[in-house]
Amino acid sequence: MPPPCNDVLWHTEFFFSRMASVHSCVSLTISLVFPSETSTSYVEMIPKKPLRLKAFTLCMRVATELSGEREIILFAYRTPDFDELNVWRELDGRLSFYLSGGGVLFQVPGLGALQTRLCFTWDSSSGATALFIDDRKSLTKIYRKGHTIRAGGRVLLGQDPDNYLGGFDINQSFVGEISEVNLWDYVLPDTAVQDMMTAKMTGGNVLDWETVELRPDGEVVEINVNL
Repeated sequence: MPPPCNDVLWHTEFFFSRMASVHSCVSLTISLVFPSETSTSYVEMIPKKPLRLKAFTLCMRVATELSGEREIILFAYRTPDFDELNVWRELDGRLSFYLSGGGVLFQVPGLGALQTRLCFTWDSSSGATALFIDDRKSLTKIYRKGHTIRAGGRVLLGQDPDNYLGGFDINQSFVGEISEVNLWDYVLPDTAVQDMMTAKMTGGNVLDWETVELRPDGEVVEINVNL
């Protein structure tokens, strides 16, 4: 026996009101697509403040189908003389970052076509360094205790500059999609990072993806995506 008409009407109105509520919660953000290997395509990010850092939390959402023994640059910050902060997927698939010298590497599940949220944390006072993948945290490593990241550089996505803004290598270029790149000049609490992994990543006080100025060059495509 079918329900009374007023019940059907109530359920119909409830369904559409819920759909409207869900729709109102959807937010748009920019995502950057690097469609092919090049030695010319990159995006420069303009920070809110100089990157003189004694600690940081760096987060991003990435996806790439590059496989095999292939280095991939995920984030690069270079001053005229040094690679101050570079984030890599290594030849063997490990994730790493380098602060003006030897790096710290993490053996983790490989990146792929499904979007993955990454956060790297480092504190100069203790050297404590960790990596979050989606909502899971790695072991803590000790790296570059007492070091300071120097200001006066440029932040790039898509290429590894071997000089201040050039010397790009096509075999290290990023191919795929990247978004939600945020940088804080302190280490966020573990719970804050893990909570952010299940929501929209935003609010960096050095680089804030929602407000940062992006300067694309080459074959980079900016798209709007719903989150």
